[in-house]
Amino acid sequence: MTTFRVIGPGRAGRSLTAALTAAGGYESRGALGRGEPLTAAAADVDLLVIATPDDEIARVAAAVAPVGTTVVIHLSGSMGLEVLGAHPRRGSLHPLVPLPTAEIGSRRLRSGITFAVAGDPLTHRLASALGGRAIEVDDGNRATYHAAATIAANHLVSLVGQVERVAATAGLPLDAFAGLMRAATDDALALGPRQALTGPAVRGDWETVERHRTALSAMPGHRTELAAYDAMVGLARRLSMDTAVIEDATGSTSGAGGAAPMTATGPGGGSSPATVGGEPVPARVGQVA
Repeated sequence: MTTFRVIGPGRAGRSLTAALTAAGGYESRGALGRGEPLTAAAADVDLLVIATPDDEIARVAAAVAPVGTTVVIHLSGSMGLEVLGAHPRRGSLHPLVPLPTAEIGSRRLRSGITFAVAGDPLTHRLASALGGRAIEVDDGNRATYHAAATIAANHLVSLVGQVERVAATAGLPLDAFAGLMRAATDDALALGPRQALTGPAVRGDWETVERHRTALSAMPGHRTELAAYDAMVGLARRLSMDTAVIEDATGSTSGAGGAAPMTATGPGGGSSPATVGGEPVPARVGQVA
Protein backbone atom coordinates (compact mmCIF):
# COMPACT_ATOMS: atom_id res chain seq x y z
CA MET A 1 0.00 0.00 0.00
CA THR A 2 1.42 3.37 -1.06
CA THR A 3 0.61 6.13 1.42
CA PHE A 4 0.21 9.71 0.24
CA ARG A 5 -0.66 13.18 1.45
CA VAL A 6 -1.84 16.19 -0.54
CA ILE A 7 -0.97 19.82 0.09
CA GLY A 8 -3.71 21.94 -1.43
CA PRO A 9 -7.22 20.49 -1.08
CA GLY A 10 -8.62 22.28 -4.11
CA ARG A 11 -10.21 20.74 -7.20
CA ALA A 12 -7.02 19.06 -8.43
CA GLY A 13 -5.97 17.78 -5.01
CA ARG A 14 -9.39 16.40 -4.12
CA SER A 15 -9.80 14.88 -7.60
CA LEU A 16 -6.49 13.03 -7.35
CA THR A 17 -7.16 11.88 -3.78
CA ALA A 18 -10.50 10.39 -4.77
CA ALA A 19 -9.11 8.83 -7.96
CA LEU A 20 -6.14 7.14 -6.25
CA THR A 21 -8.30 5.88 -3.40
CA ALA A 22 -10.80 4.40 -5.87
CA ALA A 23 -8.02 2.85 -7.97
CA GLY A 24 -6.80 0.79 -5.02
CA GLY A 25 -3.31 0.34 -3.65
CA TYR A 26 -3.11 3.92 -2.38
CA GLU A 27 -4.01 5.18 1.08
CA SER A 28 -4.63 8.86 1.79
CA ARG A 29 -3.12 10.36 4.92
CA GLY A 30 -5.22 13.49 4.54
CA ALA A 31 -4.74 16.95 3.05
CA LEU A 32 -3.13 20.12 4.32
CA GLY A 33 -4.66 23.48 3.52
CA ARG A 34 -3.69 27.11 3.81
CA GLY A 35 -2.19 28.06 7.14
CA GLU A 36 -1.46 24.51 8.32
CA PRO A 37 2.10 23.52 9.35
CA LEU A 38 4.02 21.93 6.48
CA THR A 39 7.42 21.05 7.92
CA ALA A 40 6.63 17.38 8.61
CA ALA A 41 4.30 16.87 5.63
CA ALA A 42 6.65 14.35 3.98
CA ALA A 43 7.66 12.53 7.16
CA ASP A 44 5.26 9.58 7.27
CA VAL A 45 4.16 9.01 3.67
CA ASP A 46 5.58 7.47 0.51
CA LEU A 47 4.25 10.25 -1.71
CA LEU A 48 3.62 13.95 -1.13
CA VAL A 49 1.54 15.75 -3.75
CA ILE A 50 1.76 19.54 -3.99
CA ALA A 51 -1.53 20.53 -5.63
CA THR A 52 -1.31 24.28 -5.12
CA PRO A 53 -1.41 27.03 -7.78
CA ASP A 54 1.82 27.24 -9.77
CA ASP A 55 3.09 30.39 -8.07
CA GLU A 56 2.85 28.70 -4.66
CA ILE A 57 4.70 25.46 -5.46
CA ALA A 58 8.24 26.69 -4.73
CA ARG A 59 7.25 28.28 -1.42
CA VAL A 60 5.35 25.20 -0.29
CA ALA A 61 8.12 22.81 -1.35
CA ALA A 62 10.69 24.88 0.55
CA ALA A 63 8.56 24.77 3.70
CA VAL A 64 8.57 20.94 3.76
CA ALA A 65 11.54 19.19 5.35
CA PRO A 66 13.06 16.76 2.81
CA VAL A 67 12.76 13.02 3.49
CA GLY A 68 15.03 10.74 1.51
CA THR A 69 12.45 8.05 0.87
CA THR A 70 9.47 10.29 0.09
CA VAL A 71 8.64 11.23 -3.49
CA VAL A 72 7.46 14.84 -3.78
CA ILE A 73 5.54 15.72 -6.93
CA HIS A 74 3.57 18.66 -8.27
CA LEU A 75 0.62 18.69 -10.68
CA SER A 76 1.66 21.72 -12.75
CA GLY A 77 1.85 21.54 -16.51
CA SER A 78 4.16 24.53 -16.93
CA MET A 79 6.65 24.10 -14.08
CA GLY A 80 9.77 21.94 -14.12
CA LEU A 81 11.31 19.84 -11.37
CA GLU A 82 13.61 22.59 -10.11
CA VAL A 83 10.65 24.28 -8.43
CA LEU A 84 10.63 21.41 -5.91
CA GLY A 85 13.98 22.53 -4.54
CA ALA A 86 16.05 20.25 -2.32
CA HIS A 87 13.78 17.22 -2.18
CA PRO A 88 15.89 14.24 -3.34
CA ARG A 89 13.06 12.36 -5.08
CA ARG A 90 11.12 14.76 -7.29
CA GLY A 91 8.50 14.34 -9.98
CA SER A 92 5.60 15.91 -11.82
CA LEU A 93 2.27 14.49 -12.94
CA HIS A 94 0.06 16.70 -15.11
CA PRO A 95 -3.29 15.28 -16.25
CA LEU A 96 -4.37 16.35 -19.72
CA VAL A 97 -8.00 16.83 -18.75
CA PRO A 98 -10.05 19.59 -17.07
CA LEU A 99 -10.93 19.00 -13.41
CA PRO A 100 -13.95 21.26 -12.79
CA THR A 101 -15.10 19.47 -9.62
CA ALA A 102 -13.67 16.73 -7.41
CA GLU A 103 -16.40 14.29 -8.47
CA ILE A 104 -16.01 14.88 -12.20
CA GLY A 105 -12.25 15.14 -11.86
CA SER A 106 -11.97 11.78 -10.10
CA ARG A 107 -13.88 10.06 -12.91
CA ARG A 108 -11.87 11.77 -15.62
CA LEU A 109 -8.55 10.91 -14.01
CA ARG A 110 -9.54 7.22 -14.24
CA SER A 111 -10.94 7.38 -17.78
CA GLY A 112 -7.79 6.46 -19.70
CA ILE A 113 -6.40 9.95 -20.19
CA THR A 114 -2.83 11.06 -20.92
CA PHE A 115 -0.55 12.27 -18.12
CA ALA A 116 2.59 14.31 -18.75
CA VAL A 117 5.22 12.99 -16.34
CA ALA A 118 8.80 13.74 -15.40
CA GLY A 119 11.26 12.78 -12.71
CA ASP A 120 10.83 9.89 -10.30
CA PRO A 121 9.58 6.57 -11.79
CA LEU A 122 6.66 6.67 -9.35
CA THR A 123 4.99 9.17 -11.68
CA HIS A 124 4.72 6.44 -14.33
CA ARG A 125 3.24 4.05 -11.79
CA LEU A 126 0.67 6.65 -10.75
CA ALA A 127 -0.46 7.11 -14.36
CA SER A 128 -0.67 3.35 -14.79
CA ALA A 129 -2.61 2.87 -11.54
CA LEU A 130 -5.18 5.38 -12.81
CA GLY A 131 -5.50 3.51 -16.11
CA GLY A 132 -3.85 6.28 -18.07
CA ARG A 133 -1.02 6.80 -20.54
CA ALA A 134 2.23 8.44 -19.42
CA ILE A 135 4.25 10.68 -21.76
CA GLU A 136 7.63 12.05 -20.73
CA VAL A 137 7.97 15.85 -20.90
CA ASP A 138 11.30 17.16 -19.69
CA ASP A 139 11.91 20.61 -18.22
CA GLY A 140 13.26 22.01 -21.49
CA ASN A 141 9.98 21.31 -23.29
CA ARG A 142 7.64 22.16 -20.44
CA ALA A 143 6.58 25.64 -21.62
CA THR A 144 5.94 24.44 -25.17
CA TYR A 145 3.98 21.44 -23.92
CA HIS A 146 1.86 23.64 -21.66
CA ALA A 147 1.23 26.12 -24.49
CA ALA A 148 -0.20 23.25 -26.55
CA ALA A 149 -2.34 22.13 -23.62
CA THR A 150 -3.63 25.67 -23.09
CA ILE A 151 -4.55 26.01 -26.76
CA ALA A 152 -6.28 22.62 -26.64
CA ALA A 153 -8.40 23.54 -23.62
CA ASN A 154 -8.67 27.27 -22.85
CA HIS A 155 -8.45 28.54 -26.41
CA LEU A 156 -10.88 25.93 -27.67
CA VAL A 157 -13.40 26.88 -24.98
CA SER A 158 -12.91 30.56 -25.84
CA LEU A 159 -13.77 29.78 -29.47
CA VAL A 160 -16.92 28.01 -28.32
CA GLY A 161 -17.71 31.21 -26.44
CA GLN A 162 -17.46 33.15 -29.70
CA VAL A 163 -19.77 30.63 -31.38
CA GLU A 164 -22.26 31.27 -28.58
CA ARG A 165 -22.10 35.07 -28.97
CA VAL A 166 -22.37 35.06 -32.77
CA ALA A 167 -25.16 32.49 -32.73
CA ALA A 168 -27.09 34.50 -30.15
CA THR A 169 -26.96 37.53 -32.47
CA ALA A 170 -28.92 35.42 -34.97
CA GLY A 171 -31.30 34.24 -32.24
CA LEU A 172 -29.85 30.73 -32.09
CA PRO A 173 -28.74 28.67 -29.04
CA LEU A 174 -25.25 27.25 -28.64
CA ASP A 175 -26.52 23.66 -28.57
CA ALA A 176 -27.69 24.02 -32.17
CA PHE A 177 -24.01 23.84 -33.13
CA ALA A 178 -23.07 21.01 -30.75
CA GLY A 179 -23.19 18.27 -33.39
CA LEU A 180 -21.04 20.32 -35.76
CA MET A 181 -18.42 21.03 -33.10
CA ARG A 182 -18.24 17.42 -31.94
CA ALA A 183 -18.01 16.07 -35.49
CA ALA A 184 -15.30 18.57 -36.46
CA THR A 185 -13.26 17.71 -33.35
CA ASP A 186 -13.68 13.98 -33.91
CA ASP A 187 -12.62 14.34 -37.55
CA ALA A 188 -9.54 16.39 -36.64
CA LEU A 189 -8.42 13.74 -34.15
CA ALA A 190 -9.24 10.76 -36.39
CA LEU A 191 -8.13 12.10 -39.78
CA GLY A 192 -5.64 14.79 -38.80
CA PRO A 193 -6.36 18.55 -38.79
CA ARG A 194 -5.46 19.19 -42.44
CA GLN A 195 -7.64 16.38 -43.75
CA ALA A 196 -10.58 17.42 -41.57
CA LEU A 197 -10.48 21.14 -42.40
CA THR A 198 -13.40 22.60 -44.36
CA GLY A 199 -14.87 26.06 -44.90
CA PRO A 200 -14.57 29.20 -47.03
CA ALA A 201 -10.96 30.04 -46.09
CA VAL A 202 -9.81 26.63 -47.36
CA ARG A 203 -11.74 27.08 -50.61
CA GLY A 204 -10.51 30.63 -51.09
CA ASP A 205 -14.11 31.89 -50.97
CA TRP A 206 -13.26 35.42 -49.89
CA GLU A 207 -16.69 36.84 -50.76
CA THR A 208 -18.20 34.60 -48.07
CA VAL A 209 -15.44 35.60 -45.65
CA GLU A 210 -16.28 39.26 -46.29
CA ARG A 211 -19.97 38.63 -45.63
CA HIS A 212 -18.99 37.05 -42.31
CA ARG A 213 -16.84 40.05 -41.44
CA THR A 214 -19.67 42.46 -42.28
CA ALA A 215 -22.02 40.57 -39.97
CA LEU A 216 -19.45 40.52 -37.17
CA SER A 217 -18.85 44.25 -37.60
CA ALA A 218 -22.43 44.90 -36.47
CA MET A 219 -21.94 43.06 -33.16
CA PRO A 220 -21.11 44.61 -29.79
CA GLY A 221 -17.37 44.39 -29.24
CA HIS A 222 -16.90 43.94 -32.97
CA ARG A 223 -13.18 44.70 -32.92
CA THR A 224 -12.50 41.70 -30.68
CA GLU A 225 -14.84 39.49 -32.68
CA LEU A 226 -13.20 40.47 -35.97
CA ALA A 227 -9.69 40.05 -34.61
CA ALA A 228 -10.51 36.52 -33.46
CA TYR A 229 -12.24 35.65 -36.73
CA ASP A 230 -9.40 37.03 -38.86
CA ALA A 231 -6.79 35.19 -36.82
CA MET A 232 -8.61 31.89 -37.27
CA VAL A 233 -9.05 32.48 -41.02
CA GLY A 234 -5.30 32.96 -41.18
CA LEU A 235 -4.67 29.77 -39.22
CA ALA A 236 -7.13 27.83 -41.39
CA ARG A 237 -5.39 29.04 -44.52
CA ARG A 238 -2.00 28.16 -43.08
CA LEU A 239 -3.21 24.69 -42.13
CA SER A 240 -4.43 24.03 -45.65
CA MET A 241 -1.28 25.27 -47.38
CA ASP A 242 1.58 25.12 -44.88
CA THR A 243 4.78 23.37 -45.90
CA ALA A 244 6.01 23.06 -42.31
CA VAL A 245 7.19 19.55 -41.51
CA ILE A 246 5.90 18.06 -38.28
CA GLU A 247 8.00 15.41 -36.59
CA ASP A 248 6.03 13.07 -34.38
CA ALA A 249 7.18 11.30 -31.26
CA THR A 250 8.37 8.27 -33.25
CA GLY A 251 10.65 10.34 -35.44
CA SER A 252 8.55 10.05 -38.61
CA THR A 253 7.64 13.21 -40.49
CA SER A 254 4.67 14.54 -42.39
CA GLY A 255 4.50 17.59 -44.60
CA ALA A 256 2.21 19.51 -46.89
CA GLY A 257 3.71 18.53 -50.21
CA GLY A 258 4.82 21.23 -52.59
CA ALA A 259 2.47 24.01 -51.57
CA ALA A 260 4.12 27.40 -51.27
CA PRO A 261 4.28 29.02 -47.84
CA MET A 262 2.21 32.01 -46.83
CA THR A 263 4.13 35.20 -47.64
CA ALA A 264 3.39 38.92 -47.62
CA THR A 265 3.95 40.71 -50.93
CA GLY A 266 4.11 44.27 -52.08
CA PRO A 267 5.64 47.42 -50.62
CA GLY A 268 4.13 49.69 -48.03
CA GLY A 269 3.88 47.27 -45.10
CA GLY A 270 1.00 45.18 -46.41
CA SER A 271 -0.76 47.47 -48.90
CA SER A 272 -0.91 44.51 -51.27
CA PRO A 273 -2.57 41.25 -50.29
CA ALA A 274 -0.61 38.35 -48.93
CA THR A 275 -0.41 35.18 -50.95
CA VAL A 276 -0.66 31.52 -50.10
CA GLY A 277 0.75 29.28 -52.78
CA GLY A 278 0.44 32.19 -55.21
CA GLU A 279 -3.23 32.78 -54.34
CA PRO A 280 -4.11 36.25 -52.99
CA VAL A 281 -5.53 36.56 -49.51
CA PRO A 282 -7.31 39.78 -48.44
CA ALA A 283 -4.84 41.97 -46.53
CA ARG A 284 -7.33 42.64 -43.74
CA VAL A 285 -7.59 38.98 -42.84
CA GLY A 286 -5.10 37.97 -40.14
CA GLN A 287 -2.03 36.25 -41.54
CA VAL A 288 0.23 33.65 -40.01
CA ALA A 289 3.80 33.81 -41.21
